[in-house]
Amino acid sequence: MPDRGGDRTMERMADQTTPQDPTTQHPDPDTQSAEQIAHPGHTDDMDQQPDHGEESYRGSGRLEGRRALITGGDSGIGRAVAIAFAREGADVAISYLPEEEDDARETLAWVEKAGRRGLALPGDIRDEELARSLPGRVVEAFGGLDVLVNNAAYQMAQSGGLADITTEQLDRVLKTNVYAMFWITQAALPHLDKGASIINTSSIQAFHPSPPLLDYASTKAAIYNFSKGLAQQLAADGIRVNAVCPGPIWTPLIPATMNAEKVEQFGADTPLGRAGQPAELAPAYVFLASQESSYVTGDRIMVTGGRS
Repeated sequence: MPDRGGDRTMERMADQTTPQDPTTQHPDPDTQSAEQIAHPGHTDDMDQQPDHGEESYRGSGRLEGRRALITGGDSGIGRAVAIAFAREGADVAISYLPEEEDDARETLAWVEKAGRRGLALPGDIRDEELARSLPGRVVEAFGGLDVLVNNAAYQMAQSGGLADITTEQLDRVLKTNVYAMFWITQAALPHLDKGASIINTSSIQAFHPSPPLLDYASTKAAIYNFSKGLAQQLAADGIRVNAVCPGPIWTPLIPATMNAEKVEQFGADTPLGRAGQPAELAPAYVFLASQESSYVTGDRIMVTGGRS
């Protein structure tokens, strides 16, 4: 459950008001545990816990009264976005795999601590019927849907490259990362009014694919292309569509899908010399969900530690 230590929270929040050295603001790869964990990965299993903004993100009402659905909202980037959205005034629904229930409950506890409604939507979004049901369930619970964040993703690194990517793995990657995005977005469109925002999590992998992640990188390129194309389709309806493209971000997915050597050096090749934290991505999603980005559609925000 959330740490309610008020003094430590205020101390971390105060730190956010003064400039910090971005190369040392968060741990570098040498302090990360290279120990692998079982997929899909749970936050509590990580020796080096990610920062989701639990003690640092401060809202200012930028999403007051809005209703959001975040896929893959139980941990990592999804948790950071859920916390930020709630503190900005939004009600938040999260979808997640049933085996990630503990992480999901932790995320929802932070949403509710912010004084907003939270909604748990467990299930595997590779199931088309379940995926298509999610927007309607949010509308039923919250009375509407204003922000859709397609964030859920699956990856599994293969050191042998293309030859080691099985049909089973390819099917899982495509259905989780691309098919579900199509299904959920299609089902959401009838519920979205003018001013709504769709935000899709792409990746630097869309532009600079890593050989061990060829299938995953291909889906991230598809997500970026989907975002640009859909933005053109929906512009006349007053619905904006954008993408966030993270670089190496420290989440449970990393030690759950990469070998120990890769984990140990994760993020070291960025100009800032470290992996990013989920909390460092959340403001990009808040901006794209808010009215402040009213003239931004079909675009991307890169959060990559300096990798171009």
